[in-house]
This record gives sequence, structure tokens and C-alpha cells, in this order.
Amino acid sequence: AAKVLKPGTVLVAADVKTIPWPVPQLPLGAHRDPKEVVGSTVFDSMAAEEPVLNARLASAQSGGGAGVPVGMRAVSVHLTDSTGVLALLRGGQKVDVQVVVGRGTKPDETEVRTALENLTVLSVTPQPEQSSQGHNLPVVTLLAKPAEADVLALADSGGRVRLSLRNPLDETTRSRGSLTLGSVMRGGARSDLAENR
Repeated sequence: AAKVLKPGTVLVAADVKTIPWPVPQLPLGAHRDPKEVVGSTVFDSMAAEEPVLNARLASAQSGGGAGVPVGMRAVSVHLTDSTGVLALLRGGQKVDVQVVVGRGTKPDETEVRTALENLTVLSVTPQPEQSSQGHNLPVVTLLAKPAEADVLALADSGGRVRLSLRNPLDETTRSRGSLTLGSVMRGGARSDLAENR
């Protein structure tokens, strides 16, 4: 940094400079050319002479260390019944979000729906934390559009959220009707399942 840079500063050429670096390896997230950071926004204060790193900047592609592009949101959800999938999850993988509602004694009182498809995993926190429903559950943070963020927030507060892991090359989507336990037991879901094979 050529001078003190405050949060909200949109970098121009005069804000940064190059200096000799004593070792061949640059710090993680550093740049060799000032043009690479011009136009980015500072979201964490930097002192004069401090290296300008990606983790302290926001651009249209990334929200600094958070990795949230413009127009997207990072949303955390508490998971139930996805322990096996949770062990496989890593940042960057793609998942579908299923929401289960109802725990009634009658089969038709339990319902599941794939609410969102093909969302990117930002991070996984396998250590349980308390959800809004008072349960200790593991947390996964997903990258979502603003409307999808609302769906995730509602599902997290009022239903049981499960994740299904996708093949990274699979971009297909399908109609997302609700499915009840009663319809599965009666065989009414077979035609839906056949369509998705």
C-alpha cells in the first residue's frame, strides 16, 4: 500500500506501489502488478507499506477471503440426517438441498421436497452448533442467489435440511414436486422416480 487504505476505498494506481521482495515466494494472495488490484475495493484497513493481499479486497469475482461474488450470498444451514454426506463434503462441491417437514404419526404428515439444486459449498463446520430449533447440528455454508438465500433461511428455521451430493459435471435440474411418505409406501412415487433415471 502506498498509503493508509481505509475500508470502502476503491483502489487506483496511486494507492499501490511495487517494492523488491527479499525471497522468490510471494505471500499468499499477493500480486506482482498493481494493475491486478486497481478497481478492487478495500474492506479491511491496510497500513502504508503493508502488502495488498486478496484476503483484504473485494472484487466483482470474490468478496475477499469470504469468496462471495457480487450478486451472491453466503448462507449457513444446520444439517440433519446427512452425516455420511457431510463426511464427503469439501468447499467447491455441488449439492442439492432437500427439506423435510412434519414428524407426524401418519405417513402423509411427513413430506420432503428438493428445494434448491446445484448450489456450491463454501465451507463445512462438522462440529455441531445449536440451531434455531434448539438442536445441536453440523453447519454447512452455501453460495446462493438472494432469492435462494431466503429459501435456505426458511428451511433452516422451520424444517429439517438434508444435502445430496452432486457429480461436479452434472448440471441437470428437474421439476421439484413434494413427496410424502404415504405416497412412497403406496407406490405413487414410482412414475416420478422413473422419469429421473
